Amino acid sequence: MVEGTSGWVQPALVFLGVVAAVQPVAARLRVSPILGYLLAGMALGPHGLARVAEPGSVLGWLVVGDTAEVSALAELGVVFLLFMIGLELSPERLMALRRLVFGLGAAQVAISAAVIGAFAFAFGNPVPAALLLGACLSLSSTAIVMQVLAERRETGTRMGRGAFAILLFQDLAVVPILFALGIASGNGEATAGALALAFAKAAVAVAAILAAGRYAMRPLLREAAISRRPELFMGVCLLVVVGTAAVTGAAGLSMALGAFLAGAMLAESEYRHEIEILLEPFKGLLLALFFLSVGLDIDAGAIAGNAGWIFASAVGLLAIKGAIVFALARAFGFAPHAAVQMGLLLGHGGEFAFLVVGMALAAGLLPADTAQFMLLVVGLSMLAVPFLARIGGRIAAAAPADSPGADGGGPRERHVVILGFGRVGRQLARILDAESVPFVALDADAKTVTQARAEGLHIHFGDAANADTLARLGAGEALALVVTLDSPAAAERAIAAARRDWPDLPVLARARDAAHAGRLRAAGAAAAIPETLEASLQIATRTLEIAGGLAEEVAARIERERAQSLAEIDSGKTGGSGSGIS
Repeated sequence: MVEGTSGWVQPALVFLGVVAAVQPVAARLRVSPILGYLLAGMALGPHGLARVAEPGSVLGWLVVGDTAEVSALAELGVVFLLFMIGLELSPERLMALRRLVFGLGAAQVAISAAVIGAFAFAFGNPVPAALLLGACLSLSSTAIVMQVLAERRETGTRMGRGAFAILLFQDLAVVPILFALGIASGNGEATAGALALAFAKAAVAVAAILAAGRYAMRPLLREAAISRRPELFMGVCLLVVVGTAAVTGAAGLSMALGAFLAGAMLAESEYRHEIEILLEPFKGLLLALFFLSVGLDIDAGAIAGNAGWIFASAVGLLAIKGAIVFALARAFGFAPHAAVQMGLLLGHGGEFAFLVVGMALAAGLLPADTAQFMLLVVGLSMLAVPFLARIGGRIAAAAPADSPGADGGGPRERHVVILGFGRVGRQLARILDAESVPFVALDADAKTVTQARAEGLHIHFGDAANADTLARLGAGEALALVVTLDSPAAAERAIAAARRDWPDLPVLARARDAAHAGRLRAAGAAAAIPETLEASLQIATRTLEIAGGLAEEVAARIERERAQSLAEIDSGKTGGSGSGIS
């Protein structure tokens, strides 16, 4: 520890140094940073440098000794991850996944627990220990799998939804497994009553979160957005995530499950994309800390001393669970390559095994050597996930694309993105809706967004100049981006942001005048229409009609005038640097 600093400074500096080192190296090597964090944890933990470094030395300063505090904070990484996943899943989409969650997910947990438990019993473990090992090893790491899917951009594929459905049921299975552990350790008196009470607490917690999502979360976010104070909006977002996680944690459920429910409740809200952008850095840093904490518990020396059995057991776990997931995925209609990918991704043991094995050890259900052996097997299987994901990706790349499935997969209809929902944006939305052209709008005024939402319009709250926001609106797959912002400077920033990431996206813009049209054209707009031009042409049309001009001749004359004016703007004769329709 650095003299004169608080106890948290040294681990915080070590952690931030690991993040700064791992991310660029992983990007250069084209591997998942998860592997780097796991390896860093193994090296810097009590089973790594602590064994060879002298206290007070430079190497000794790098050692992270208090793994319990790190693990407690790292759990927030999974909480934030599940909240972000929930934001991607509307209640309608969750209903579409119910067959996979309670069919495929339940079958995977039940069959995997039975088979793995039978193997554990065959290797000399008593029945209670074998059942607990089978149950905890049937679960996979939500954090690792979802992070890998996100990095590979496969969360929205049918395979990704199937993997997520299994992981979601695994989270639900945590409660009965912990009850079984309590019963096996001799703390299960009044079992029926305790079980009923626990499920009642869980039901109340879930109902409280659902009610809060409907009556409290969105009003809080709306007031924060209206205030136009970013720190208040971020504070409310953090309150929602941590608060809902605390509610389910107090009820004996997974904290991550509470955060997931909160995210799902806000999935259809107008603040969804702004929340995602604000919380993404928190999620990334806390997940990095989570993977580092997992590595801290892995004893590399013990792996080397008993490498053969540990390696064989890890391979066996991956093979058993992978084969079960593959067979069930095929039975539920997944293509062969998707079933292989799911088996490779979900065959490992999850972080929940560390908790259950530790509790079983404390309760005397497992001897110390067996507990350490199982922790090493789980840790080694987790290390293999990034490599297995790459193998699965290559298999999928060589296979034909999936057809839309019953769970709501398939390509999304291309749409128009409208930035700004004032008079012009609203008029455009009305015309598009009348012509059955799908659209999504964005505006930074919370009151405008709330009013439009009340009318059933598809609009979100956020910054139009933020490329991440545009990406979440589907700008990469859009038919066109239409900028109708009132602020000339904001319009220019939005167009520049869109043009940087999507050079082929057609961008149409409303301009104040010819000079503004020229600036928008220079920023990358394919078309910039000055308000003053269209207003003068409309007045000219009505004036000529009153003067007795024929409708056809008036229309032709006005069109010639429009074309000439736009050409002059393009050439810069009116003071702009060019605009018009190209």
